[in-house]
Order: sequence, then C-alpha cells, then structure tokens
Amino acid sequence: MKKNYQPAPTPTPAAYGDVVIPAEDVTRLLEDGLLAMAASVGLKVMTQLMDDDATTLAGPRGKHDPTRTAVRHGYEKGSVVLGGRRVPVERPRVRAVDGAGELPIASYEAFNKADVLTRVIMTRMLTGVATRDYHRSLETIGPVEETSTSKSTASRRLIQATQAELDRLMNQPLTDLVLPVIMIDGIHFGGYLLVAALGIDPDGGKHPLAVVEGSSENTTLVSLLLTGLRDRGLDTKRATLFVIDGGKALAAGIRKVFDKPVIQRCQVHKMRNVTDLLPERIKPVVASRIQAAWGLTDTQQAERTLRGIAAELEVRYPSAAKSLREGLTETLTLIDLKTDPLLARSLKSTNAIESMNSMARGMCGNVKRWQSGTMALRWMAAAMIECQTHWRRIKGYQALPALMTALEQRFEHTTGKSSPDVTDGDYAPLQEPRPETSPAT
Repeated sequence: MKKNYQPAPTPTPAAYGDVVIPAEDVTRLLEDGLLAMAASVGLKVMTQLMDDDATTLAGPRGKHDPTRTAVRHGYEKGSVVLGGRRVPVERPRVRAVDGAGELPIASYEAFNKADVLTRVIMTRMLTGVATRDYHRSLETIGPVEETSTSKSTASRRLIQATQAELDRLMNQPLTDLVLPVIMIDGIHFGGYLLVAALGIDPDGGKHPLAVVEGSSENTTLVSLLLTGLRDRGLDTKRATLFVIDGGKALAAGIRKVFDKPVIQRCQVHKMRNVTDLLPERIKPVVASRIQAAWGLTDTQQAERTLRGIAAELEVRYPSAAKSLREGLTETLTLIDLKTDPLLARSLKSTNAIESMNSMARGMCGNVKRWQSGTMALRWMAAAMIECQTHWRRIKGYQALPALMTALEQRFEHTTGKSSPDVTDGDYAPLQEPRPETSPAT
C-alpha cells in the first residue's frame, strides 16, 4: 500500500453567492485605503446579486425550462452610487416571454437610487465643501472608474436636494405640534432678507417651522409667515409666548394671526439698541443698571426703575431714552409671568434662533453669489433642518408646563399691564465717570 493511500479530498464548492478575492488583490487594494477594498468587494457582491436576481426571473443559465416566464437578454451599461459618486457597471437584462417588455432587476434598482447621491452631495456642501471641490473631497476608491462627479453635476443635485428640503420644511403638517414658545428672527444672505420661525415644544425640543423672504421685518411679512403655520395646522388660538427682537411691526403681525399672543422683547437687542446711542464712558454704568432692573422679581418695580433710568437719560441723551421706553413693558413679560429663572435665561433673548441662524450662515459660507431669493430660501431651509440634528433641549425646560399655565391665566385675568399713572419718580441722577486728568506739572 502506498503512503498516499487515502484519496485526495474532493474540493468543496464555494457556497452560493460567495465572492472570492485573491490575497494579492487584497494587498494591492489596501494600499489605496479601506474604502478602495470595500468598493471593489462591494462591486463584486453587487454583480453577484444582480446575477442572482436574473436567475430568479429567467432560471439558471444554459438550462431549458418550458415553463419560464422570462429570458435573459444580455447586458447593458449602467451606473450605481458608491462612495458619494457614480461608478459604471454592466447590468443583466431580462425580458418577459409574453412580450410585455423588460423586467427590472431589483438589486440594480436599489443601488441606482439617485437620492442617495443627492443626500451625500448636500451633506458635504453644508459642511463647507464647495461644488468645485466636491470631487477632491471624496476618498479614493482605487482603480474603480467613476462618472458624474463634476462641478455641474454636484450643483444640479444640490439644487434638487435643497429644493426638496424647502418643500419639506414649508409643507410639514403642524396639527399635532404644541408650541408654547415661538421665536422669530431675520437673517441676511447677500441682498436678501429671510425671516425664520423656531418653535419650542413643552419638552424643550426645538422645531424649525418656516422661512420667508422679503424686504424688511414688517407686519406683512410676519403675517405671511404665521399664516402659513396656521394653514398647516398649528393651533393659533392657544396662548403663545413670542420672543422677538423687532418693534411694533413684528408684534402687529403676530397679533393679526394669533388670538392669544404674549410678546417678550429680546433683552439683548434692547440693551444693544440703548447703549449704542450712548458714549463709551457711560455704557457700562447704564448697562449695569438696566440689567439689575431686569433681574428684579416685581414687574412694577422693574418698570419704575427702567423709566427712572430713561428720565435720567432724557436730558443729555434723548435718543437713548426714547429707545429704552419703546416696548419697555414687553421686556418684562417673563417677570410678569413669574417664569422660572433658569427658563427665563433661555427665553429672555432670541439666542436660540440666532444660534440657528449663525450655524446656517456658517453652512452657507462658500456661497459667493446669491442669484435669487429662491436660492437663499433653499439654502436656509436645508441649513435649518440640518441644525435640528445638533440641537439640545433649552435649559429650564422642566418649567415649561408652568409657563403654559401662566400664559393661559394671563388671558383669564388681565394682569401685569403697565398702569397708566406710572410716572418717572425721583431717582438719583446718573453719575457719569469723570475723565481722568493728569496731575499738574
């Protein structure tokens, strides 16, 4: 008996659907990075899947089946999305026996979805990649041939993606959304003014609501913005706190659409408007006194203090005094509602929506030329929706139910209004810091 008396083992055939790649090919592909190897393997797997789908429809290749309902019809050129680009492939063709036409290959249809590429392009654009640099931002996929990654292709798909985001933002139903707080603010893109709305739900979550384009933050534009929210199902009969930075025009637009609006003027903007009209030497003094008044817990005392400051400013700085008096009571709304201090910090200014606007401006920083108001709306809508993935709940959100109760009670019992007989009382005169003088020589 010979040494090798045991018969050689019969090679086990590869399992159905297995893809085998020689070791030397793996080493070569790894030199271009992991994505290059994954792309090569992925294309081989996809080819196998398409062949499997063709076999399911037309039966095994080379075996006659009188009951088959479809036949193979060769291959044709196609393309699929891979690694943020399109790559060419050859897909099998299958036709129905009864002459009904060509049958779809399910796996090819899945890999050929254009919306995947569109989403990838939009995401990269919002993270600061310019359309002209899109191709360079992609990781190499090795020797795989690629198509449709030019500047014009990226631009076309970006337009499609941002338009879809605008349609999504402006048409999303709001029927089931409860928003005790809504913030409104404007942002400039090029020569275009956009006014956006941000809602805050009872759990402190932030929701981008809508954006419109106009010439200024006027009553008509705000009414258009809020009417759109009402038409989409938002309850405008509920008592709602509006945090705004504008004046009478914005408030008038809000009262035109909502039945029970409560206005809180942004204290940060009010402070800036007043101090910008003062000389540098007394800005810190005035700002400190105004801030101390806003920190009081009694509405009437806070109002008397602020009117006293305005009276002191009247003689030498009448413009600053007028700015402080304008909408003064609306800067005290949260005090009047006995709002929790931590929640009041989040709602006494429009910082939440301005943070969104700042993020949007950063995402759109590579746009050098705003061609139309529609373009500005598309970009802003896409940025607003993208910002939502980064947001956290506002601080003090636990006190929002109490705020909602206070808002409703405000309309059941009309309180917290400024008394008509409130006048500027006797106050210590505003002491301006004296200029430093050099000692006599």
